[in-house]
Amino acid sequence: MSALTELLAEGREQHIYSGAAWSVGGPHGPADRGWTGTRSWDGQPLDGNDLWDLASLTKPIVGIAVMALVERGALGLDDTIGTHLQEYRHSDKADLTVRQLLTHTSGIPGQVPLYRDHPTRARLLEAVRTLALTAEPGTRVQYSSQGFIILGLIAEAATGQPLHDLVTQLVCTPLGMQHTLFHLTPQQREQAVATENCSWRGSMIVGGVHDENAAVLGQPGGHAGLFSTLGDMELLATALADEGRGLLDPATVALMTAPHTDALNLRRTLAWQGQDEIGSPVGTAFGHRSYGHTGFTGTSLWIDPATKRYAVLLTNRVHPTRDSNKITGLRQAFHDAAARTATS
Repeated sequence: MSALTELLAEGREQHIYSGAAWSVGGPHGPADRGWTGTRSWDGQPLDGNDLWDLASLTKPIVGIAVMALVERGALGLDDTIGTHLQEYRHSDKADLTVRQLLTHTSGIPGQVPLYRDHPTRARLLEAVRTLALTAEPGTRVQYSSQGFIILGLIAEAATGQPLHDLVTQLVCTPLGMQHTLFHLTPQQREQAVATENCSWRGSMIVGGVHDENAAVLGQPGGHAGLFSTLGDMELLATALADEGRGLLDPATVALMTAPHTDALNLRRTLAWQGQDEIGSPVGTAFGHRSYGHTGFTGTSLWIDPATKRYAVLLTNRVHPTRDSNKITGLRQAFHDAAARTATS
């Protein structure tokens, strides 16, 4: 039994999640991969083809699609929101840029439960438009799901295509990611890993998006909502560990994954989280130039370009409730062990 297998099996025994899947490797594929546990506490055993709610790991995947549009000239990093979204042209957000949305430096607040008072798509989008800025743009990293909702709208407006088509065309199809999607069919829901017993919805969420704002939007948003399998996340991870092979030009990948906010309070790249010296969700074992993202449901993807190493961790740590924060220590221990795993 590998150290990762033992660690993640112990996580289930501690009731951090009912199930976990993982992969650690490099450009040529995984060196250690597997799964443990069940899709819910009383559900079927994981079989490796399980569909996981990626939560905010959606953001960098949408970010890759945005960078592909930048490569093609359909978008510019310094394009403003008002350039693409007419309804924003006379708002306090009109002059905010795509770059600021990608780096979370727009000043738009993030963790706002808009769904509680705005239960329809139209009302929630209007609430996003009218949210008061809580920082001067460009002066502070302030994690903003609402900013990525706007980013998704910009991508759609710039191309005339729905966001799910853009993600499919620009990210999934080039890598052969056939099981990464925003909406699951009834058959696919049978493969889904359960998330939370949601008091707001009055039911256990299985195959529906966990994020409440995304649920109200109904259509794909830039901030959350993608589902994927371990195999598809490995395809993405191996490509990123190989300088974005098949996704973006190496120069675009370098631009996207370089730190853009080192003069500010937190390290951020374009759509990815950089390696903060203090408070990194993956600890300190991955290198200074590493980057990645986590998801509230218990997911993460991290890449170290210096060693060409990746680590994928998929869990349902919000099942049956979000109350525990034990995933924090386990995620750090996982990446410590991942950094010691030999890769080819």
